[in-house]
Amino acid sequence: MNISPQTASTVAPYLAWMALMAFLPSTAAWYAVRSVAAAALLVAFARICRIKVTKEAVMRALPSGVAVGLAVFALWVAPERFDIYRRLFIIGSGEAVGGASPYDPAVCGWALTIARLAGSAFVIAPAEELFFRNFLYRWLQKGGDWSSSSLRRFDLSAFLWTTALFALEHDRYLAGAMAGAAYGALAIRKGLGAAVTAHVTTNLALAVYVIARDEWALW
Repeated sequence: MNISPQTASTVAPYLAWMALMAFLPSTAAWYAVRSVAAAALLVAFARICRIKVTKEAVMRALPSGVAVGLAVFALWVAPERFDIYRRLFIIGSGEAVGGASPYDPAVCGWALTIARLAGSAFVIAPAEELFFRNFLYRWLQKGGDWSSSSLRRFDLSAFLWTTALFALEHDRYLAGAMAGAAYGALAIRKGLGAAVTAHVTTNLALAVYVIARDEWALW
């Protein structure tokens, strides 16, 4: 099977992240290693696909991206604040992890805590959007000829499958499904840049929330 450089560079950051997560220990130091590896592949993707981020593109993506990202963040943390909502919207564990978090600066130091924040917001968020929205959603429409399919075209089956698979990646399944649906709808309406901005905003807001409130179970 021939895999084009565009396909390889698009899926590689996410697949590398997931593979390293499966095989490396769950420590802050190894999380930083995983982030660096995936970040290098994101840079390779940008070069292979000749991605140029312009000021105009950023300004178009910011308003809707930040708004949707903050809304998803609110949906994500609401179950932690209201017990009834927690029971309705968290099917996974949703419970605090026993013992100290490996990402608590008291355990790993502030440098690795900030590395966790950076990896979550600026590495895995764009890697997931590249994989789920830019590749998987379009591949589910046209298979091997995925690059000829428009991201801006709504396909119900592809949308539902992408949302479901994105949800299953998270222990908070229904919150993950709502997040996936929000990012997917935004990608269709406003483009991939807006979806990446939204996901980055959600993860950055969540990281700040976790650190400020010691809510390490959310990480």
